[in-house]
Amino acid sequence: MRSIFPFTAIVGQDRMRMALILNAISPQIGGVLIRGERGTAKSTAARAMAALLPEINVFTDSPFNDDPDAPQTWSDWVKERKEHSEGLDVSKRRIRFVDLPISATEDRVVGTLDIEQAIKKGEKHFEPGVLAAANRGLLYVDEVNLLDDHVVDLLLDSAAMGVNVVEREGISFSHPARFIFVGTMNPEEGDLRPQLLDRFALCVDIQSIAEPHARMQILDRTLNFEQDADKFYEKWQPKEGELANQITRARELLPEVVYTKRDLYTIAELMAEMKVDGHRGDIVILKTALAHAAFNNRKKITQEDILIAAELALPHRLKRQPFQDVSMQFEELADRLQQVRQEATEQTEQMLDSGEMSDSFKEKKTMVRK
Repeated sequence: MRSIFPFTAIVGQDRMRMALILNAISPQIGGVLIRGERGTAKSTAARAMAALLPEINVFTDSPFNDDPDAPQTWSDWVKERKEHSEGLDVSKRRIRFVDLPISATEDRVVGTLDIEQAIKKGEKHFEPGVLAAANRGLLYVDEVNLLDDHVVDLLLDSAAMGVNVVEREGISFSHPARFIFVGTMNPEEGDLRPQLLDRFALCVDIQSIAEPHARMQILDRTLNFEQDADKFYEKWQPKEGELANQITRARELLPEVVYTKRDLYTIAELMAEMKVDGHRGDIVILKTALAHAAFNNRKKITQEDILIAAELALPHRLKRQPFQDVSMQFEELADRLQQVRQEATEQTEQMLDSGEMSDSFKEKKTMVRK
């Protein structure tokens, strides 16, 4: 029996859904924080996204979901078995949805090394943690603002680096830790520290839907799902399959999507104009724009891609002045972006005329470094 509400049946909340889709296409974006009151489909959307993703190839017995086709990412567990010429079977597995409780400790998250066994027998024994289970899957943390700050830091580090390294008494063990990181929270229960908030790549603020017709749809779909989940899923399966195929195609196309010098100038100028501290926001916008272009089956990013990326990457990075409505800044974002694009074109032409631009950028395109 189907127990997960279909992703495509969720009413409204377009930004939240897009943020999840883009992270599914490119987990390197760095996760998404969803802020909103209770009952706004935050956890429903995260679970539905995980169920939508395709099966993956794994080493059957590996507790780390190692990718057989990516030797550079293999865990020490796989490497040791390869060194001893042990056979490793390959099978397909559904992408996992891993729910981290807010009471989780550091050892529960990163795993533990058995130092006593290493000293007595010279064997490296590692007990996998949550990061091992979440590799190549979706890691979900509800009420992430109530999680210990140090644990949140560990999760964000792993999401950014793509690897988990545990070291104890001169002994180390590493395994891949690439996952879609989704954190949700209710701002009424407290906020994250600014240092942690900025490390979430994307952020979406959602509210209850006020429009009566949309609320009626929510009520109708929820009741139909509860009465007969299998029948409800069967009705939505064509749309689910269509979106799943679109995400798969976008993942394959992503390495081919390119950007230009003008795009870089647009993003940099926009971040300076919006007075965003640091450079993490610039990088996130570029990665998100590339994923959005791939989702729309394009090999070059456009102004639309940058605008949507900015709307997802800036909510938690904009400086809020007293009595200032941040939503007004976003209303002006599209107009400002158009101006920046024009300035970028003029700047590019000047650099070409003066000979300051490198040969690689004279073609106005480059591949994203993976």
